[in-house]
Amino acid sequence: MVKEELIQRSPLRIFEQSIHGGLQAGEIGVIASQAGIGKTSVLVQLAMDKLLQGKKVIHVSFTKHTNHVLAWYEDIFDEFISKKNLENADDVKNDVVKNRVLMNFNQDVMSKDQIIRSLRAMIVDGGFAAESIIIDGFDFSRLSAGWIGMFHDYIADIKAFAQELGLSVWYSCNVNGNGLYSGLIDLADVVIVLDPRKDHIELSVSKDRGSHDTKAMAMLLDPKTLLISET
Repeated sequence: MVKEELIQRSPLRIFEQSIHGGLQAGEIGVIASQAGIGKTSVLVQLAMDKLLQGKKVIHVSFTKHTNHVLAWYEDIFDEFISKKNLENADDVKNDVVKNRVLMNFNQDVMSKDQIIRSLRAMIVDGGFAAESIIIDGFDFSRLSAGWIGMFHDYIADIKAFAQELGLSVWYSCNVNGNGLYSGLIDLADVVIVLDPRKDHIELSVSKDRGSHDTKAMAMLLDPKTLLISET
């Protein structure tokens, strides 16, 4: 299979249709679930889809295990090769690596302004014209523990940065016993929830811009491979 056919047949085309064309420049999307369900895998697959289209992506990790993120990219790309018999796989992989930047931040020491400055330096000063940013492992509960304005200001400033540079931003978010943080739901444009079932993980749209009507997506996450597939 050639790369163009792989892109056209990807289940992420259905993902995009489910949220009216996908996440747009200047918008913030959230992949939410309990811990260990598959958020990082979904984020990597969203990034990989952009990378296969020749678009640049910055993947920001707030975990200490950057090698774990690299392993996800390797595993998912290898799965594409084995299942789809991708032609010129080595050349395609080189393009994917060239268009991807991994950045690792420590939430204990990096302020919001420092994070934005680092991203701006990479995109503007460094000439890495990213179209999408993936942010994984950020602990939203630490913002909600402070005064309510802190949470709002943090997300609002990230969104303003995304709008200024024309970036789409996907976050992961752990769901605790109280559900999603209301401030995040209010400020995010799109919220996708991963819900474990008996033999699969269901993806549903919890928020799509102005709509808060939860609806299941026509796809699922395989609990063994954590790859997105059509239902």
